[in-house]
Amino acid sequence: MDRELIEIQVEKIMTDLLDKMTLHKGAIFVLGLSSSEVIGGYIGKDSSQEIGEVIVKRLLEILSARGVHLAVQGCEHINRALVVEREVALTHQLEIVSVLPTLHAGGSGQLAAFRYMKDPVEVEFIQADAGIDIGDTAIGMHVKHVQVPIRPVLREIGQAHVTALASRPKLIGGARAHYPQDLIRKV
Repeated sequence: MDRELIEIQVEKIMTDLLDKMTLHKGAIFVLGLSSSEVIGGYIGKDSSQEIGEVIVKRLLEILSARGVHLAVQGCEHINRALVVEREVALTHQLEIVSVLPTLHAGGSGQLAAFRYMKDPVEVEFIQADAGIDIGDTAIGMHVKHVQVPIRPVLREIGQAHVTALASRPKLIGGARAHYPQDLIRKV
């Protein structure tokens, strides 16, 4: 798999998504990643540490530049726990759990997060503001309600299908209420 092409695809998709999502500084962005799917394999069977590192490193660079925090979701073998910076866990009062990811329990993205984050920890649950799912890993459980699907400019990274979610505040109040402009759909 071409590392440079993967980096270009990640950057193009993330630039597009972040422009559409209008995330605030301090927001949390969740990544679901199947490196197996990126290289054309079957999810959970053909994990690639190299691909995980390329994607996570580039995401951290892009998000950090905007003041957005990355949370990297693990696979079902660790109950979809997430790697975040310790500071994020403490600031958001997230319960830190004891597990160290491996290539086949947590996955390549989590191993890369442990390599590239300053002080990584695992947390069991999170309510992220938005996220990207590379390889159909099911990130919805970690994105706040109300979730808004965002169509990325590219639909694949490598061979993996890509989807994305943002969130917006719930509309409450009924017929007499008025609402601010939707910053995601801008309508």
